[in-house]
Amino acid sequence: MLALVAAPARSGGLEHREVAEPEPAPHEALVAVEAVSLNRGEVRMIRDAPDGSHAGWDLAGTVVAPAADGSGPHEGARVVGLSAGRAWAQRCALPTGFLAPIPDDLSTTAASTLPVAGLTALHTLYTGGLTDGKRVLITGAAGGVGRFAVQIANHGGAEVTAIVGSDARGAGLRELGAHHVVVGMPAEGEYDVILESVGGASLERALGIVAPGGSVVSFGCSSGEPTSFDVQSFYRRHGARLCGFTLVAELMHTGSAVHDLVNLADQLATGRLESRVEVECDWNEAADAFDALLDRRISGKAVLRIAS
Repeated sequence: MLALVAAPARSGGLEHREVAEPEPAPHEALVAVEAVSLNRGEVRMIRDAPDGSHAGWDLAGTVVAPAADGSGPHEGARVVGLSAGRAWAQRCALPTGFLAPIPDDLSTTAASTLPVAGLTALHTLYTGGLTDGKRVLITGAAGGVGRFAVQIANHGGAEVTAIVGSDARGAGLRELGAHHVVVGMPAEGEYDVILESVGGASLERALGIVAPGGSVVSFGCSSGEPTSFDVQSFYRRHGARLCGFTLVAELMHTGSAVHDLVNLADQLATGRLESRVEVECDWNEAADAFDALLDRRISGKAVLRIAS
């Protein structure tokens, strides 16, 4: 089968190569991959990875061989799943605990945007303590995680402040449920839940505006910068918390990946959630999609269609 792998000597750093077929473990199903959505973290990693390295977290497709232990979706089921880094291939073996069926009227393109972005948005808000009436601030709100988080927080009754890098990137966020759209981190105010994915000065500012008893959930560092902050100012915000978050560790703890993916897919199919796919292209055009994502020319998600 073909897979898209790291090829540092090639233009764009990528190449389609013949690789060995997956050999599913008893608790894994074999999926014919139809669509994969891209995440900045995996795109950055593949550009620096050794020759032949695999990548890819998000996928949607069809089960061609169910798990031998009888768990998970049946043969022929349309599914969405989270891979441990081998989704950019024609076929992928996935643990059934990370694989969920999708509604018949939901496209694989839309479904593929859910695993990393949708699950991260959902669980960072839960980690932060989302409840009705909370003031929620979301950095990187124009991205895949941010757009889902704006919608989920709004549905949960929060007052949502969306932080973006420019006025242009803020377009459409009010329609998704943001009450305030702000370019750059605010200099003042108090927020009960802050989802922080930039790091550096952005995280420093977040620790200065979190409300007493509130939470800053740190789940990324797109700036690549270290953070310094005023410790005395932070501990005077009685009960405020800084929470580190990684998706796979959270899902292993909760065991809720299938339930959550089914829920998110149903909401996407019924229109309660919207996924903005700004770029959809054949996986032969992956290098251009990677560049657009890393250069922040994409608001929302980019999806590659996988040729069988």
